[in-house]
Amino acid sequence: MSLYCATGSAESDLSSQQLHGLLVDSLAKLGKRNRVLVVPPDQSRVHSRAGDLTRYAWEYYGDQFQAVLPALGTHAAMGPEQLARMFGAMPAELFRVHNWRTDVETLGEVPAEFIREQSEGKLSYAWPAQVNRLLVHGDFDLILSIGQVVPHEVIGMANYTKNILVGTGGRESINRSHYLSAVYGMERIMGRADNPVRNVLNYAADRFLRHLPIVYVLTVVGRTTDERLAVRGLFIGDDIECFHGAADLSLKVNFETMDAPMQKVVVYLDPHEFQSTWLGNKAIYRTRMALADGAELIILAPGIKEFGEDRAIDALIRKYGYRGTPATLEAVSANADLADDLSAAAHLIHGSSEGRFTIRLCPGHLSKEEVEGVGFEYGDLETMLTRYSPQTLHYGNNRVDGEEVFFISNPGLGLWAHRGKL
Repeated sequence: MSLYCATGSAESDLSSQQLHGLLVDSLAKLGKRNRVLVVPPDQSRVHSRAGDLTRYAWEYYGDQFQAVLPALGTHAAMGPEQLARMFGAMPAELFRVHNWRTDVETLGEVPAEFIREQSEGKLSYAWPAQVNRLLVHGDFDLILSIGQVVPHEVIGMANYTKNILVGTGGRESINRSHYLSAVYGMERIMGRADNPVRNVLNYAADRFLRHLPIVYVLTVVGRTTDERLAVRGLFIGDDIECFHGAADLSLKVNFETMDAPMQKVVVYLDPHEFQSTWLGNKAIYRTRMALADGAELIILAPGIKEFGEDRAIDALIRKYGYRGTPATLEAVSANADLADDLSAAAHLIHGSSEGRFTIRLCPGHLSKEEVEGVGFEYGDLETMLTRYSPQTLHYGNNRVDGEEVFFISNPGLGLWAHRGKL
């Protein structure tokens, strides 16, 4: 087990040249490799710098660089424009598409007893460790798993074993891990490196992934005082020490504690990154612990055109809506279609305010009827963009028409909570 790079601090601002040098130095320590696969995130993590790091690896390995498999999980495949925006001038033929319903192989199973223990007795199914077949049968002697460690609603802190076991995972593994998170409680998990879902994934990785030559390349990205994005850290290694180093730094960089709960929060969703509530509900997940009872969350979402990235999940969201934990658990018990797609059920729980605050979605491509049909309040995007212009608001507290508003330009970069929630 090795840690090849552990660089950064809450004040660091690693340049592209430094990232390139640190990666190349680490790859050199690995020795010669003949068949290299890279597993980066998709466009929903464009700020991770994984696109640049993937390109640097391609330049370093040349003909030994065989393929890129974006860790889509349940997300839609990346289009040519998204690939170019994230990865730059890399050959299109290098990219493969992960299909979570058809492209996976089960390597082993975490026993139901362990799930029962981790869920505090609420669940008792086994958990299949599933990965894309390419990882198993591609005859690779290096698999670079590249991504960003940041607070996450399902896994506590994103990345590490999640990038492989969920990002290239299958229907059952994604369904059951997401549902475990929802049933255990999202607010008990977010921002915590050690939690039941992570314990399940690490259990599986320790037993079923050891034969795969995986090296993790993990960034920590934060916001500077002048609202630029800065790479605060880079961690490269093949075991949990690499992840824990990145997670510790991420908590310092990405977790903001508020002295008091907030009454009004406005979140902007970049249309290049967010076209569905499946992704865009980060605006809810990452702010919910900072919102007061009776608060209003306004989501400016010019790119939102659908609910689920997957057609079947989109239909389930439209059918059952974001109506809170009791209603969703009851729907799972009473309806086979939702019980058969537990990641959708988990998402419905995660995306609800549980009746505690108002969620006002202002989408670019959904009607008032569609938005209200899933349980959100509707806001007219043009009207709201005029009142809460992302071009004039700055990150943090703003005064708008005599009212205090907290503005967040990218919810994917952080986690916000008031002290009473901690």
